[in-house]
Amino acid sequence: MSVLAIDIGGTKLALAVVDSGGRLTTSVRIPTPHGDDVEAETIWRTLVTMVDRVLHSAGILSGELVGVGVGCGGPMSWPSGEVSPLNIPAWRGFPLRDRLVKRFPGVPVRLHNDAICVAVGEHWRGAGRGWDNVLGMVVSTGVGGGLILGGHLVDGASGNAGHIGHVVVDPEGPMCKCGGRGCLEAIARGPALAEWAVAQGWQGSGEPTAVNLAADAARGHPVACAAMRRAGRALGIAIASATHLCDLDVVCLGGGLSQAGPLLFDPLEEAFRAHARMDFAREVRVVPAALGQDAGMVGAAALVLAGERYWSAG
Repeated sequence: MSVLAIDIGGTKLALAVVDSGGRLTTSVRIPTPHGDDVEAETIWRTLVTMVDRVLHSAGILSGELVGVGVGCGGPMSWPSGEVSPLNIPAWRGFPLRDRLVKRFPGVPVRLHNDAICVAVGEHWRGAGRGWDNVLGMVVSTGVGGGLILGGHLVDGASGNAGHIGHVVVDPEGPMCKCGGRGCLEAIARGPALAEWAVAQGWQGSGEPTAVNLAADAARGHPVACAAMRRAGRALGIAIASATHLCDLDVVCLGGGLSQAGPLLFDPLEEAFRAHARMDFAREVRVVPAALGQDAGMVGAAALVLAGERYWSAG
């Protein structure tokens, strides 16, 4: 029993065939097409080519799949699946689910936010396995999340429950792309963190990216270290708020920035403990995500393979 899992983000397109145990039997990953001249159909054709490639590699025909699970950057209309990812400008109201339904008739095609799929993956087969109340987070180009309560995914009114990236952590902080001020995403997402460090005088070797910033922090660069502390503090405050609201067991933190290790997790833990003052909140564990870059695809597959827990849209 195999599912085609698709993970679409601003920096990469990733696909895999996933078996009933959540294992990737074959996978492929390429950069997301970018550029001012990239059109919606160009990205779609690239995705179709990758679908054919991964199915061929797995030795599976389209008709042998039991379903298709998709995680895509938001915003989107859920569950109908028209997507407008902030970091894929060519797709605005793109009918992604409808296109896939036509490509794979007769099987369920289930699409959700990519960060929610990461949360689902970590709950199903990763660091949140065995716990009923889990917040899964992604800290990368953006900051997103998904919420598992009572062992089931919570969708919310529009499919956006758990979107912790727009919890306000500093009312006087920087403007956010959403139009608000002081959102967690405006402070902790990788590009914003690198921009802040450059404004403070950081001159990294190579491009001013969060990856290079974390590398310089590991070498003890004072501005880079301050940037990691800034991100960790914002994350800790947001997680404390979510914990008090949702009475969580575990928070799983993934995405590129989470690879910074103690440089990020130490100030995160310090801020979390300073703000999580209720007795029940002190029991929460904040841990690195276990599935790495595969979490989104594992979670997308779970929308089909474990739909009784993770899919409520019919």
